Amino acid sequence: MTQVGQDALKTRSTMSVAGREVAYYSLKKAASHIGDISRLPFSMKVLLENLLRFEDGGFTVSTADIQAVSDWQKNPTTGAEIQYRPARVLLQDFTGVPCVVDLAAMRDAIAKLGGDTSKINPLVPVNLVIDHSVMVDEFGTPQAFEQNTEIEYQRNFERYDFLKWGSKSLNNFYAVPPGTGICHQVNLENIAQAVWTSKDQDGTLVAYPDTCVGTDSHTTMVNGLGVLGWGVGGIEAEAAMLGQPVSMLIPEVVGFKFTGELKEGVTATDLVLTATNMLRKHGVVGRFVEYFGPGLAGLTLADRATLANMAPEYGATCGFFGIDDKTLDYMRLTGREEDQIALVEAYAKEQGFWIDPAVEPIFSSTLELDLGTVVPSLAGPKRPQDRVSLPDVDDVFNADMANVYKKAQTRVAVEGKDFTIGDGDVTIAAITSCTNTSNPSVLVAAGLVAKKADELGLKPKPWVKTSLAPGSQVVTDYLERAGLQSHLDNIGFNLVGYGCTTCIGNSGPLAEPISKAINENGLVAAAVISGNRNFEGRVSPDVRANFLASPPLVVAYALKGTVIEDFTTTPIGTSTAGKDVFLKDIWPTNDEVYTTMAGCMDRAMFQARYADVYKGDKHWQAINVTGSETYGWRAGSTYVANPPYFEGMTMTPAPVTDIIEAKPLLILGDSITTDHISPAGNIKADSPAGQWLMEHQVAKADFNSYGARRGHHEVMMRGTFANIRIKNEMVPGIEGGFSRYGTETGAVYDVAQKHKADGTPLIVIAGKEYGTGSSRDWAAKGTNLLGVRVVIVESFERIHRSNLVGMGVLPLQFKDGDSRTSLGLTGDDSFTIEGLATIEARQDVTVKVTRPDGTSFTFTALCRIDTANEVEYFNNGGILQYVLRKLAA
Repeated sequence: MTQVGQDALKTRSTMSVAGREVAYYSLKKAASHIGDISRLPFSMKVLLENLLRFEDGGFTVSTADIQAVSDWQKNPTTGAEIQYRPARVLLQDFTGVPCVVDLAAMRDAIAKLGGDTSKINPLVPVNLVIDHSVMVDEFGTPQAFEQNTEIEYQRNFERYDFLKWGSKSLNNFYAVPPGTGICHQVNLENIAQAVWTSKDQDGTLVAYPDTCVGTDSHTTMVNGLGVLGWGVGGIEAEAAMLGQPVSMLIPEVVGFKFTGELKEGVTATDLVLTATNMLRKHGVVGRFVEYFGPGLAGLTLADRATLANMAPEYGATCGFFGIDDKTLDYMRLTGREEDQIALVEAYAKEQGFWIDPAVEPIFSSTLELDLGTVVPSLAGPKRPQDRVSLPDVDDVFNADMANVYKKAQTRVAVEGKDFTIGDGDVTIAAITSCTNTSNPSVLVAAGLVAKKADELGLKPKPWVKTSLAPGSQVVTDYLERAGLQSHLDNIGFNLVGYGCTTCIGNSGPLAEPISKAINENGLVAAAVISGNRNFEGRVSPDVRANFLASPPLVVAYALKGTVIEDFTTTPIGTSTAGKDVFLKDIWPTNDEVYTTMAGCMDRAMFQARYADVYKGDKHWQAINVTGSETYGWRAGSTYVANPPYFEGMTMTPAPVTDIIEAKPLLILGDSITTDHISPAGNIKADSPAGQWLMEHQVAKADFNSYGARRGHHEVMMRGTFANIRIKNEMVPGIEGGFSRYGTETGAVYDVAQKHKADGTPLIVIAGKEYGTGSSRDWAAKGTNLLGVRVVIVESFERIHRSNLVGMGVLPLQFKDGDSRTSLGLTGDDSFTIEGLATIEARQDVTVKVTRPDGTSFTFTALCRIDTANEVEYFNNGGILQYVLRKLAA
């Protein structure tokens, strides 16, 4: 909502577009006050416009903040703190359910504090897309989609009932029903407008850059459309909904220059895996990345969105693109109104958001890639930044899995088929995730590979679980029109759902004999997926080696069935004519791909699919819910419960107490992901979460997943640090969520409860890149609820650090080359940190370590509470408590 006030820099202007008068905040007028900004990166211009608009609205924005953005050009490093206010918020259901739970709990809490429950309402538009709950239970049959949909609603009815309550009870809150598509595709194809408009208090229509934050880390995909968006934790998103700014430091902006053009047979996936590898090596955590250069002209909008999507994998806050004719063409194709397209063009050209090849922005640092050097690639077997050229996948598998790889094989019988599976065999081949599944070039390429393979009589190997889960319903329309879906069906890639599946661990079970053979024989099974995440334990509990690949390569690997043979020199299979078939025999040419695309896609497809996007199917329409001021929490629910964050809360926060003789709960290595901290997938029956569910009469078949259970704190706190692949150095030689209490080893949750009973605060210690991966707020919420007061690491990933502060957990960073190993820290040490009641942003903190023999020493750590606003959140016990007190007052 734009507000009108005293415009200190006099930048408010008007323009006439398509017969409409719109107001806007002129960057040209601002330049007359603050200096030339023509070479300011596009993403920084978005931040600048945001400050101009909210300075005019009377918010806590000063002319000094605005000047700091212009002055950044002289010294383009991380700078002053600013208050940024995005236009809207995007949610998905895994992260959206706890958001709505928190809002419902805040309504209860504000009522107890004597406040007005109507204040707990989003002040900006919030779109929640239900896309994370479909699992690949059924596959490889024409009925798979319908059967998975039925199972999804049976499993998740209570969650969907709750989300529909949210859509009926909260203002500005819109729920997109299950089966519509993945939130980032729905955002890119329908919700995003590139230039947003709203009416101010005088009823004047104001235009400004479309911006958003989202509770999924891949929200940054929409940056391909020139929309500045990135992932935040659910708690930070809730604060943004309730009118709180995103407190941030003016970021560094890394320029990534493209020259040349992609070679024959090279896909957008190959490009993004190459860029991810380069950017991780360069180091872009906490920075913006902006793409530029003459090579942009050869990349489609969908290619750009693919590059923007994987910003979390290369560690950046976002990967941004300016606006040009390709942006307008995409908006036209996807059914946006011509008046809106005209506004985007006029606004972008007037404000300097239009790509001009003659102007190279100023960047903090730059990289350059000749697109002609990109080769077919995969990434794996454990991290998305570990790119490997296609011919070298077998060597990488052998090298990375050497410690567990035994070259073992075993006989298996599945539904009357006898075969041998062994180390390196592909048990999952999934066209899945937001990254690739709405990019027509790679989806059509996958269909053409399937067509050529089908015509030669090839079939997937019998041990491969195949699936196709597009990010958009439009994919089905153009694959069917091109005559490709039938060929995909014939080789096992039937539609299983529209949503996030295998990439987030919703891969469903492998056939029992295959799962048994893998686990009893210690086989290192592989998965090849078109996703963005391949962290340990994420895709399937039965699969240890996970590779990211383009959709056409996913199809090819399903046919070959293994990753331990050189794909480029050995046959994929044998045709019905008895001839060896190689990859080159079924790989489409670029001309084939683009000719097919030209004949199978049109604007009408998008308009039809999005005509009534909030209506949903018969299942969604059958959920009958009435809105209310407060939610009627269901006694005995195992899906949704009132969380304990606001229990005993008063209007005045108590001073933050010092941390005295805290004990380590976990000591961890490098690259600990939010999947390690708070897994999304399988719940083991013998885990604390599984035991709690069974105690509450939930059968194992109905456990669902941790992701689906995020509305219930009792499940999620028991699932914190419960990843099957996490390695706690306090219990060497043991893999999984275990810790130590004295000399006794137990589940992390059980050990935490024993320390809680003793009144002992807890600490987590780790290495570099702590919190890599998603915006998962439960990675911080669970940490807090286990009694962890402080996390000390060598470096944090951006979103998780913010989430820890938002939950009142102190993030500290080792200094001067110190680490857990250089200091010899062990699980028997005790840690004391004083002076927390007066802590300041980014100050040095003294940590006292006491050994079991009574000796002690100190080391200095950097407080990673980065801004003054974050200090306020920490002092209040968390961002939600801060916001609640402010609204109640």
